[in-house]
This record gives sequence, structure tokens and C-alpha cells, in this order.
Amino acid sequence: MQENYLAKWLNNELSEEELAAFERSEEYASYQKIVRASDALEAPSFDMEKALADFQASQRNQETKVIKMRPSQYLMRIAAAVTVLFIATYFYIASLNETFSTEYAQRTEIVLPDASEVLLNAGSKLSYSERNWDSERNLSLEGEAFFKVAKGKKFTVTTDLGTISVLGTQFNVESRKGFFEVTCYEGLVSVTFQGKEQKLPSGTSFLVVNDRIVPTEAPLSSEPSWVNNESSFKSIPLTYVLSEFQRQYNVTVETKNVDLTQLFTGTFSNTNINLALQSISTPSQLSYSLEKNKVLFYAENAP
Repeated sequence: MQENYLAKWLNNELSEEELAAFERSEEYASYQKIVRASDALEAPSFDMEKALADFQASQRNQETKVIKMRPSQYLMRIAAAVTVLFIATYFYIASLNETFSTEYAQRTEIVLPDASEVLLNAGSKLSYSERNWDSERNLSLEGEAFFKVAKGKKFTVTTDLGTISVLGTQFNVESRKGFFEVTCYEGLVSVTFQGKEQKLPSGTSFLVVNDRIVPTEAPLSSEPSWVNNESSFKSIPLTYVLSEFQRQYNVTVETKNVDLTQLFTGTFSNTNINLALQSISTPSQLSYSLEKNKVLFYAENAP
């Protein structure tokens, strides 16, 4: 009955008689102490906004933990991305051409994958695909190069002005702005110019100047003169002679009162600039002045 009184007393439901009887009980004093102690307690303040923020933060932490609990999927994604990047890089590198170039007053020797040899003259550029070399021996040339081709599949040199095809031979190609010359020193060379093909047997040349085919004489040696550090010309406009001089010596060439269309026949040294200047100026009846890396050619009657 006392337990029932206690519940009613806490809820203020005891009658006067019941309350008087409950107060006379031995347990009443203890219950009074408990009530006074509980009344002294204060409930902690409750911040609704802070509680919501804490809850959202805990949710984010839980999501992060879920990702960390699945490292295999994360690593698989990284591996897939790395694989795609590796494959793309491989095919990009494989598609790149092998390229060689020379500056003015420089030349270089190149050995191709089939042991063919190329000597690249000054101010020139040569490129080919090493990955596809076994199936097709194709090269791209800007400038001048002397080729010693190993026997094998068709060997093709492509220039802006024409295409040269051989099987195994030695030949020289010069392709520059307005000037295109192919000379065969051994074997047989096929030259395609403006859609027309022409065969060049050993000891013959094909020359185009300003889009016009020019008759040429047979070469007097077994290789081009520039291989032996000389530049030779036979009835070639002076403008191309001076351009070659500029490439061989890496100098700036200027002219004054000079007819650049006049034909030049002769040879100049690629190793002695003073001798080269005399070799050009004397047959052309020109004077010249050399100051550091600048050369001025002018006519004799020019001031």
C-alpha cells in the first residue's frame, strides 16, 4: 500500500486521510530527502540549432566511414584510371615520329632502323615513324639529305615539292622553297613531281627551279659535294647560292644592287668563310663586306 501511496503522493493524488497516514510512515522522511535533492537539480540547457548541426556532422562522418570501409572499390577505380592513362600514353608515344634536325652551320649522320644511312645537311629536318618502319619505310624531309639505302622494301622520301621512291640505292635530295633536286648515285630512283613520275638511273639528276624543270648534267662524283665540305652549283640562280652560304655559315646575308636571278656556276668551301666569299663574289663580279655575323654583297658600281 505504501508503494501505491508513493505513486499517488508524487502525482499529488492522495486524499487527506491517505496523506496523513503516509506522513506517519517510516519511509516518508527518506522520500522527502529524495524530493528535496531532486528539486535542487537543474536540467542542462538544450540548443536545438547546435543539436541539428551536430547531427548533420555525424551523418557526414558516417558517410566518410562507409567509403573507407570499402578500400577495394576505391583502389579498383584508381587502377582503372591509371590503366586508361597508360594505354593513352602508350599509343600517343607510339604514334610520334622520330625527328632529326640541324641548325645552320651544322649537319648530322643518322642510322635508320634497317641500317640505312642518312647524312642531313645544314638547316634541314628529317622524320619517320619508327613503330611502322618494318611495314613501310617512309620518311619526310625538309631541306637536304644524302641517303645510302639498305636493300629491302620500298623506301620513300616525301617532300613538299615531290616524292622519291627506291628499293636500295644512294641518292641525294634537296627540297627547299622554290628549289627541288634529286640526284641518283647508285641504283634506280623514281621521282614524282606534280603527279608525273620519272625514273632516274645512276649518274642522273632531276632539277626543278621555281616550278620549272631545268635540264641538268650528270654528276661528276659518287656523292654530293657538300658531303666533302663544299657546295657546288651549275647554272643556279644566285639567290639559292647565297641561301646555301647562309645556312653553311649561320650568318645573315644582305644584298645591294645585286641581280639575284643571275646564274651562278662554281663551288665554295663550307669550312673557310673568307675563301667562300671570294669564290662567290669573283665569278659574280660582286664586292662584299663581312662584319661579325653579317655579310653584305653589293655590285661593283654600287656606292
